[in-house]
Amino acid sequence: MSDTPQSSEATTREERFEHGLKILERVDGEAGRRVVDALGDINPELGHQIVAWAFGDIYDRPGLAPRDRQLVTLGMLTALGGCETQLEVHVNAALNVGLSSEQIVEALLHSAVYCGIPKAMNATLVAKKVFGERGLLPVGQQPTAGSGAA
Repeated sequence: MSDTPQSSEATTREERFEHGLKILERVDGEAGRRVVDALGDINPELGHQIVAWAFGDIYDRPGLAPRDRQLVTLGMLTALGGCETQLEVHVNAALNVGLSSEQIVEALLHSAVYCGIPKAMNATLVAKKVFGERGLLPVGQQPTAGSGAA
């Protein structure tokens, strides 16, 4: 997964940023870059840290595959609540790294047990927006009570 070695004391600030930018663009495409660019006139250091640290150092670690990292991220953003802008970026990212719309919906349904229905519903409505923009609606039919195997 890694394009360059993990950051070390010998790695410059700019090298860490460039590495993180490659990871961000591979995962989030244009959406991630727009979020970072939106911080440019108010908090460019936060944008730098998102790219260099969150994506370059943490996201690119070898312990989890990108799809697994996105599942964890979707669950955490849902649990936090109030993170709809970031959820939109990460639903797109989850699709970009190979999760299907059905898997994303299932993860958000599962989150209702641990996070509560209002947070899961808000996250699901964000996913619906992203799926609509990407032509992925309607999502596959889910089994109803009595229609599945016993």
